[in-house]
Amino acid sequence: MSKINKTKTAGIVIETLATFLSISLIIFFLLYLADANFSEAIRGFIKSSIGGRKNAYLFTTFSKMALITGMAIAALIAFRAGLFNIGGEGQLVVGGLVSAFVGLSVADFGLYGILLALASGMAAGAIWALLSGFLTIYMGVPLLVGSLLLNYPARYISSYLVSHPFRDVNSGLPQTFLLPKSVWLPYFQGTRLDVGIILIFLVYLFILVISQKTKYGYYSKCMGISFSFAKISGLPTKKIVFETLALSGAIAGLVGSIAVLGIHHRFTDGMLVQPLYAWTGIIAALMVNLNLWGIPLAGFFFAAISTGAAGMERIAQVPKEIATIIQAIIILFVVGKLGSLGSASISSGESDHD
Repeated sequence: MSKINKTKTAGIVIETLATFLSISLIIFFLLYLADANFSEAIRGFIKSSIGGRKNAYLFTTFSKMALITGMAIAALIAFRAGLFNIGGEGQLVVGGLVSAFVGLSVADFGLYGILLALASGMAAGAIWALLSGFLTIYMGVPLLVGSLLLNYPARYISSYLVSHPFRDVNSGLPQTFLLPKSVWLPYFQGTRLDVGIILIFLVYLFILVISQKTKYGYYSKCMGISFSFAKISGLPTKKIVFETLALSGAIAGLVGSIAVLGIHHRFTDGMLVQPLYAWTGIIAALMVNLNLWGIPLAGFFFAAISTGAAGMERIAQVPKEIATIIQAIIILFVVGKLGSLGSASISSGESDHD
């Protein structure tokens, strides 16, 4: 590693550690304002995020970490290529919905049914992401706008489908029928943690390889640094745009499939929207400055905040809404990064690719 690269890496590490330290100080200040007992609050947070009987809470944190990390990877891929894709929520929802429908249809296929349901969810997420690319390339709609707006039809179409034509009426809730156990993702023995976290880890390794060892990774990084330069240099920018969006959407769709097949075992209206997996993933990616090596740490950090907040409320009577406040504060830390990403994203004036 060259001296310049070492210096750059050290700077990223220092910046990340400084961010975590600042957030920790703010958390202590919030606990002070809530008039909480610090020792009880910290004990409740630790117990509910990494403790519990037979480490049950730790496995819950890992389960949420898998989903947040997956969405962070999906966001990072697009952002590093200069594509401000914030449609991860829609791609997540579409992927989860399609995998639920397919899972109900392939119950007799066993392992092949699981793979088919996962693949269908990835395909659905990729197609939904490509729609925003089509709007940008051929209709001049800025990617920021197109990807964001596509979240809404994904949410409301899925809500209609599970509330009316495909609803399990006997459950009393707007949700699909329960998936047969033959298409559930297997659990690790003695735990409630499914193998979805392994799938996300494999995706993480795959993205590491293609980002640093392939021609596509180099081209997409060049496009993220300067779209105009990449275009003038003769890079196939249109192809890179569609490949990147398809990859980002496929990963988001996979996350939705994992949530359906591994955690909920059915698709329930709002189950992928209300926890804010997509937006938390974006924040996690930006907090580590789009550094792939820091994504797992950021994913675990946000998952621990979510599970630990419930413990603080239960043990120390600290409102769990503090977790939401913490996320809002983190947004303020990373909002400066949005400007540079937004300026690098494709605008309507750059839609005439070769």
